[in-house]
Amino acid sequence: MGILYLFDVATVIIGVIYILYQIVYVIISLSHKPIIFPDASPKKYAILVSARNEEAVIGNLLQCLHDQKYPDEKYDIFVVADNCIDKTAQIARSFGAKVYERFNQEKVGKGWALAFLFDKMFADNVQNKYDAFIIFDADNTMESDYLSQMNKCFSAGYDVVTSYRNSKNFSGNWISSGTALWFIRESRMINNTRMILGNNCHAGGTGFLFSKKIMLRNKGWKHHLITEDLEFSIDCILHKDKIGYCGQAILYDEQPISFTQSWRQRLRWSKGFLQVFRHYSKEMIRHAIDEKDFSSIDMTLLLCPWMVIFIIREVLAAVYILFDNVSLESQINTSLTLMLGFLFSTVPMTVVVIITVFAERKNIRATNLELLVYSFTFPIYVLSYIPISFQAIFSRPEWKPIIHTGQGSN
Repeated sequence: MGILYLFDVATVIIGVIYILYQIVYVIISLSHKPIIFPDASPKKYAILVSARNEEAVIGNLLQCLHDQKYPDEKYDIFVVADNCIDKTAQIARSFGAKVYERFNQEKVGKGWALAFLFDKMFADNVQNKYDAFIIFDADNTMESDYLSQMNKCFSAGYDVVTSYRNSKNFSGNWISSGTALWFIRESRMINNTRMILGNNCHAGGTGFLFSKKIMLRNKGWKHHLITEDLEFSIDCILHKDKIGYCGQAILYDEQPISFTQSWRQRLRWSKGFLQVFRHYSKEMIRHAIDEKDFSSIDMTLLLCPWMVIFIIREVLAAVYILFDNVSLESQINTSLTLMLGFLFSTVPMTVVVIITVFAERKNIRATNLELLVYSFTFPIYVLSYIPISFQAIFSRPEWKPIIHTGQGSN
């Protein structure tokens, strides 16, 4: 009985801490001015794009890159056409990009594609020409000053820089808006606050930069878990790299509007989080204690596998019931209380999203009515993570492409 009680108490305490620290982050973000970086001389960058059957969108990305208000001679574009059966490679070449075509049905995923791309760059002996490398997805677009803003932050002394992740199709429906709000909230309320506090940020899956120092240390790209971006962020924290956030560098992403596509995407993310937690949680906690590094605690809370904890708790309760150590009725009541607690935890999250909408209204391309409606459908989006998280525990880790159509504009 004592162990089960302590387990329940610990779960509640961790949950409360997670919610409270997110609320504190919002307060800090709203009460401080965004960090503005000084002008800097232009460094040279390699733009890296992994694309799989992206003929519908890659031209938009490459046109945005060519339209950047940044010296043309200071950046080159490399594209890995990964297992493509469409015109992705031809379109990329027509924009002047250096294109490598990859065909491998066994090692599937963005991490393997990036590793292949770096291997080709090493073979061509071009990797040392660049001060840093910037990763984009083929569906991205960005503001015309994106590279200039990222250059300012990188020049301020950061080893990794992530950008403001906006949406091309916020107003598509409640699904695309849900994902968009999640990333906008993370950019403005979480990464922005991490910068204010001097903590490391989380480099999202697209629109982030890393230095030549990290590239050489990793001998290109070495991260192959499903959520390779999260694995990369944690590896950088463990190596004491500085991960910064540039809120003035605005990137646009296309979000799924199909519930099936969104489910598949978030299932992959959820499975990836479990993978990363299994591989890195002990090392992160040890690093937090040894180095007194709050960034490690922050990332560990982000990775916390709530569904796994709940299932372990239910199995433990069943064992106690089996041996008559607790009553079935008491455990049903406790389980229902924990579930209700999770449901009600969407309330502060929704409040945070509404605050984010007000704070970032100028950057969100939607009508006031759409913003109102999608703020209140956001809890449905969050709650749909419950069955997704449950499935992720038992599903096999695999990467499946998300279909992009080019809807929306930057």
